[in-house]
Parts: sequence; C-alpha cells; structure tokens
Amino acid sequence: MGSSTQPKLPVIDLFLKSLNLNSSSWPTRCDEVRCALEEYGCFIAVYDGVASELRDTTFLASQELFSLPTEVKAKNISDTPYNAYVGSLPMAPLYESLGIENATTTEAAETFTKLMWPSGNQSFSESVVMFSKAVAELDQIVMKMVTASYGIEEPYESIRGSTTYLLKPTKYLRPQGNEKMLGVYPHTDKSFLTYLHQDEVNGLEIKTKDGEWIEVDYTPSSFVVMAGGAFMAWTNGRIEAPTHRVMMTGDKDRYVLGLFVSIRDHHIQVPQQLVDEDHPLQFHAFDHYKFMHFYHTDEGIKSECPIKTYCGI
Repeated sequence: MGSSTQPKLPVIDLFLKSLNLNSSSWPTRCDEVRCALEEYGCFIAVYDGVASELRDTTFLASQELFSLPTEVKAKNISDTPYNAYVGSLPMAPLYESLGIENATTTEAAETFTKLMWPSGNQSFSESVVMFSKAVAELDQIVMKMVTASYGIEEPYESIRGSTTYLLKPTKYLRPQGNEKMLGVYPHTDKSFLTYLHQDEVNGLEIKTKDGEWIEVDYTPSSFVVMAGGAFMAWTNGRIEAPTHRVMMTGDKDRYVLGLFVSIRDHHIQVPQQLVDEDHPLQFHAFDHYKFMHFYHTDEGIKSECPIKTYCGI
C-alpha cells in the first residue's frame, strides 16, 4: 500500500487560548476528542501548555540522566512492575527507561534526584516537576472533554482525587547500520491514559483496528494521547487501548518523555451512563495497581487483552 493512502492519526488543537468551556464550539471539540479515541485509541494533541524552554531543559535533563552509569540508574526501583529502571532487555536491546513516581510533586522528584545525584541536581528535579505538572494539565483537559462528551463528569469526579502521575524518561538507541530495528515490541499500555512527547526522532507506530500499522509523525509542540487498559475498562470497552510499537531507523538516538496516569487506592468501575442495551456491562470493578501487577504474571503476559482477562465479564 502506498504511503499516500496510509491513514493518519487525528490531530486535535488543544491550545489553551482556544479552549473556552462556554463557547458554542466546546461540545463539538469534546466529541472530536472522544471520537478520535473511539476510532484509534489515541490522537495527536497540539498543546501550548509546555513552553519550548521547559521542553528543551527537560530533554537535556533526560539525556543527562541516561548518561549516568548503569549501576546508578539501577537504583531506581519500585513495587510496581515497569515503574522502575528497565534496560538491556534481550528482546528490546535499544530500549531503556526510568520511572519517576508521583512526578508532579516536588518531594518525589527530589527523592528520585537524590538517588541519581547524591550531591544534588536542582535543575533536574525542577524541570521534572514543571514538565509533569504542565502535562498533567493537558490530562485534566482531555478528561474534561471525554467526560463531557459521554456525560460522565460525576463518576470521574469520584476518581479524580486518586490520580497519580508517573514520568518515564525513555531512550531508544539508534540502530547499527541502515537497518530498521525494533525499539519496543508491540504492546498496550496498562495506564489510564498515556501522554507521549518526543524529541525530533520518530519511531512510534500504532496498529489500527483493521491491523494496519500507522507511522506516527508528530511535531515538537504535540503529544500523543493514548488510552491504556484501565481506561478501556472504565469506558466499558468503548475506547480500546491501541497496540503500539517503536521501530528505529536513522543515525540518532530517540528520547521520549511519557507521562502515565494511574488511579491509586480506588476501585475503578464503569459509570452507569455507559451501560445500556447496546453496551452491556463488560468489566467488573477493579484495582488499577493490582491490574498492573497481574499483567506481569504468566497469565497476564500471555493474554491477548490483559484487562479483559483480569476483570472482564
């Protein structure tokens, strides 16, 4: 199939100045976001809430982080699978990531920073918090739009206070030679939602519902907004977590800043408004963190759709 006919992800303008909740166009914009998520499980948000200087300093801080010795990075541990340091995987040799839990809080960012730089690195922890907070604001906007479009603002209010944010700086090494190499194998996210921000190197590919891979090309001011398994269950299967992978080509390393949203200490259940004759209840109430742990059991790893295996009806 020629590239001219290849589908592209929807690009939606979420510039802060153009988002007016009282404008007549607001409901249409909300529906646009919901429809993009229903069709692809993700979309590209053009967002001006992260200043270019903040973006640049956070990417520089991320490069500085990856240049630390492996034994230092390996101190990044967590009770939750994949929230910690991951590197030198036999099946994904180009991939490396770290996890900063509760990245929107100064305390958590400073704890992580002290672990990596015992003598301190204030600019690192400051840019992590500022960047994470700015992207968390984008998350609030997206959630406001999805819940408005479905008419489920109230059920969302009950879980909103339990939202936590994990920042995952990620690096993909450039492949040797001119070959195309797998950066990370096809998977779905376990998050509620994921926000991906990259430097200028592409590589992300999304699988459409009819099994075609879309290469995602996005500009420096944009974010890929992606549904995870927990969000799929919460929306009663109306929005599916898309399968995605990274394929690396070219002569540059790729840096990505991913903000992963999860719901802590609160059972997630499908809002009553999303259950009807055409959409019978598909998922039991579940604990998001227990689901993340389940994904790393043998059953979870083998499952085609982990969230359905975990709490599907």
